[in-house]
Amino acid sequence: QVQLVESGGGLVQTGGSLRLSCAASGRTFTDYTMSWFRQAPGKEREFVAAINRSGSNTYYSDSVKGRFTISRDKAKKTVDLQMNSLKPEDTAVYFCNTPVPIFDWGQGTQVTVSS
Repeated sequence: QVQLVESGGGLVQTGGSLRLSCAASGRTFTDYTMSWFRQAPGKEREFVAAINRSGSNTYYSDSVKGRFTISRDKAKKTVDLQMNSLKPEDTAVYFCNTPVPIFDWGQGTQVTVSS
């Protein structure tokens, strides 16, 4: 059983940066393509970025392309999301999971970008 734990969120001003991290307890997710998702208040959860097992291929939604970078830290066994040039519309709870979610959702980590 994989339990996902997201961390690294916070409150930043427009243009600021944050680095999110996704870790797993129980098992690792090194054998899986992993994604980040986000859910803003009153909106559906949406895809943000994905990275394949080896880390050689990454994918981004148009809204974050060029500003966010997804990566894998093999030593820490985490999947990270570096978020730069943050905008108020990036405000959301951020979650990680497989692209077609197969694990139970974690609690997520809140990102708030003030204008």
